[in-house]
Amino acid sequence: MKSKLFAIVLALLLTVSPSFAVNKYIDLHLHLDGAITLDIAKKLASLQNIKLPASSDSELEKLLFVPEDCTSLNDFLKCFDLPLSLMQTPEGLRESVKLVLNNIQSQGVVYAEIRYAPQLHTNRGMTQEDAIKAALEGLKESSLKANLILCLMRGSDNEAANFETVELAHKYLVPDGGVVAIDLAGAEALFPTRDYAKFFELARKYNIPFTIHAGEADGAQSVLDAVNFGALRIGHGVRTCESPDVEALVKSKNICLELCPTSSRMTHAIENMKEYPFMRYLHNGLRVTLNTDDMGIENIKLSDEFDYMRKDFGLTPEEERIILNNAINAAFTTEEVKESLRKIIFEE
Repeated sequence: MKSKLFAIVLALLLTVSPSFAVNKYIDLHLHLDGAITLDIAKKLASLQNIKLPASSDSELEKLLFVPEDCTSLNDFLKCFDLPLSLMQTPEGLRESVKLVLNNIQSQGVVYAEIRYAPQLHTNRGMTQEDAIKAALEGLKESSLKANLILCLMRGSDNEAANFETVELAHKYLVPDGGVVAIDLAGAEALFPTRDYAKFFELARKYNIPFTIHAGEADGAQSVLDAVNFGALRIGHGVRTCESPDVEALVKSKNICLELCPTSSRMTHAIENMKEYPFMRYLHNGLRVTLNTDDMGIENIKLSDEFDYMRKDFGLTPEEERIILNNAINAAFTTEEVKESLRKIIFEE
């Protein structure tokens, strides 16, 4: 029944006037610490009387933006140090959420899910719960419709912190307007997805929806592990196509792939972007979406990602409608919110 309904909705979308042009966006894969722009960084520093380690905007840009000679995901992750240093107080974290949401709203985003790891915001006395409360306050202070995803982190000495994140996600979980899911982020190649089964077993027990970064720095087996855990979405998943069986499984389960082209280029998850599998997935019927990942340190907007896919991959207006509808259907929110997003994007 669900597949028939989806086909009907898709058919209706494809009959919309060919003059349809994307000017409203949904970002399902947006890291808070990666969304700190130069202006936001300066505002956060001023608010907290923090002296930035740069004497000019150009110097600050070098600290905030990923360099073009970035060689790997591990190098990419080093660029988060400065943004994270500005979000170690309730005020800093609250304001960062509000400012990021206001920024993307001005760029045409009508719904977003911000993800962050509460355990990375405890260096100056906050607890993980404090970090969640502060982010929720920031969420309420923005007029943009948005939700929070709490990230567990890959690592060798943070098992207790990860379990605490799952427990707090359970405590604060809501259908919409707050914490709606969890994620697993970090150095995938160094810390394989398979090693995190126990956390997602607990998440399933608590009925916490989750997405997992997989198939980015590691191969299709990582995606398979995430699917077997019960992930409803996969962060990136660009290497899913390395296994036809895994690709078929992702399609059959209607699992959403949160694809982020600029990020995949910068992290070298894809060495040759001519081989970027987005269009392959789209044409093969996988539920793909376009997202920014780390718009601040990558110095991009979500509209840039759509422009890139149009220019370099021939993305059509009809395909853009499919992508946006995929994002609506995969969002960790209520059916009422999803219906309102359909009206905002496709009818206004």
